[in-house]
Order: sequence, then structure tokens, then C-alpha cells
Amino acid sequence: MSAPATRAAVVHLDESCLGNGRAGDNPGGSGGLVEVRTGSGVERRDFFLHAPSTTNNRMALAGAIAVLQLLAGKGNRMRVLLVSDSEYLVKGIREWAPGWKARGWVRKGGVIENLELWRALWASLPLHDAQFTWVRGHAGHPKNEYANDLAVLAATTQRTSEGLVASGYDAWLAERVAKGKFPGYDADAAFGTIEQRLLDDDRFARSEGS
Repeated sequence: MSAPATRAAVVHLDESCLGNGRAGDNPGGSGGLVEVRTGSGVERRDFFLHAPSTTNNRMALAGAIAVLQLLAGKGNRMRVLLVSDSEYLVKGIREWAPGWKARGWVRKGGVIENLELWRALWASLPLHDAQFTWVRGHAGHPKNEYANDLAVLAATTQRTSEGLVASGYDAWLAERVAKGKFPGYDADAAFGTIEQRLLDDDRFARSEGS
């Protein structure tokens, strides 16, 4: 039996595919902002990954798999909330995948698209006490917008980070606040609210926030 998780992490994920759905090779990226509390305060890290030919849905799955595995480095086990604007990812892992798993990874209506990624994501879940919730994209949520910028940059430049790297979020936010965006937004307080719910073993709804 796994030891109970006593630390919390909040991950804001987004994905991008340039030319999603068009014929041919469409490059894509996934990006995430990871927040944890350390002795000196809230620490933020970024990660991003790319693929030369992909879809939005595949990159959403790939990003979730990657961050769960990155957070599990050195045997860490955490209470993790993954916040994504991909309904495919969030609804899929909460509502579809349990049934697929119970039926031996088959779907009543035919083949399961991206099956290898769904199975890899499912296999990564026991690494943490992980929850998924959906947030509306492009709706003024600063951490979602930052994750989107990471994903688009990864897709455009076709670059993958070397694990979790120093985050540019604080500078990104300060620049936008200076231009009048996100008035009154307190990034640390927003993290603290979610962190406390995770530590209290609260269960998040499928859709929370804007």
C-alpha cells in the first residue's frame, strides 16, 4: 500500500496543435505550470514538450502523463490537482477511462482513440493522489493563459524542457498586470486556497472556476 501523500501540488495544463485536424503533419506542444509550497514560500516550475505530428487531444494526454511522472521523481508522492481546459482529458479520465479499464480497454462504440496514451495516463495515476478538473480556456484565467503560452511556444519552436525548469510565470504576470490585466489577482493566494482543499482531502468537481 502506498504511503499517504502529505504535500500538495497544483498543475495548470494546456496544449496546442498548429493546424489541428488538417491533413498532413501538424506540430504540437503541451505546457504546464507546477506550483508547490516549500519552506521559503510558493515555488513555481514550468515544463513543456513537443511533437512533430500530433493533435490537441494527444498533447493534452501527453502533458498530463509527463507531469505526473516528473512530480514522482525520487519517489515523491503528492496530492495533485491537474487543471486543464481540455474536456477530452478531464471528462475522459474521470468518466470514460474507468469503464474502459473495467472492460479490458475496449469501448462499446468501437476503438478507443489514443489508447496507448490513455493506458499510460491510467498507469501514472497511482504515483499520486491525483484529481482532474476543467477550466474554461481563453476566459481570463491567468495561469491557464500562461500554460497556453508555454504550449504554443513548444509547438512553434518544437522544444521540450529538461524536466521541471525555473518558471517565468511571475514575470509574465507582472508584465500583464502592468498593462491592466488581471486586476487584484493574487497568484499565491489562489494557490493557497486549492492547496488547503487538497490537504483537507476535498474532492474537486469536474468543472471548477471560470
